[in-house]
Amino acid sequence: MFVTRRHLVVGAAAVASVSAAKAQKLVPTAGQEMGPFYPILRLADHDADLTRVKGRNATAMGQPINVIGRIVDLRGNPVRNAQLELWQCNAAGRYDHPGDRANPAALDPNFQGFARLATDRDGQFKFRSIKPKDYNTPIGVRTPHIHFDIRGPSDRLVTQMYFPGEPLNDVDFLLKVAEPRESLIAEAIDRLSGDPQALAFRWTVVLGLG
Repeated sequence: MFVTRRHLVVGAAAVASVSAAKAQKLVPTAGQEMGPFYPILRLADHDADLTRVKGRNATAMGQPINVIGRIVDLRGNPVRNAQLELWQCNAAGRYDHPGDRANPAALDPNFQGFARLATDRDGQFKFRSIKPKDYNTPIGVRTPHIHFDIRGPSDRLVTQMYFPGEPLNDVDFLLKVAEPRESLIAEAIDRLSGDPQALAFRWTVVLGLG
């Protein structure tokens, strides 16, 4: 086959274009406030199943959920062994925290409320919990969310994960000012075959300062 200089130039340009596209940076996940209820009194149990507390037979009240997450860097590469802490209110909208004692909602003794996880070699993590309830604060309403403190090799991200299709997402005072807002909203996916009673969500976190 006869190859002209023009073909070589065009081919080189196409390869360069693909390489540039692959090198394009992703948009970092938005940071959020840690909030006043970071757990200070923690159960000894902090595994990936928040619906059960070791030593108790009952399970947490509320709609169970599975969250399948992945942490990547700005190039889309998996962040291995990232350390995660996550915490949330229970199905009644109450945190197991001394600062939330004035909340009339009941505590759930069978809800773990906090977990400490690490990503695997593919940057993935997974946990089972219950869907948190919305609640009111002195400065505005909070839509359902889960708090995260994520630490990679050189980056730390304090943020919150939200749920798609929630009516209060448009009025939550923290979510509506987040940029990019969509980076904080998980994707609803099919229920897991091994856990059909639980709703399922997927969330990808991009670590990096841009």
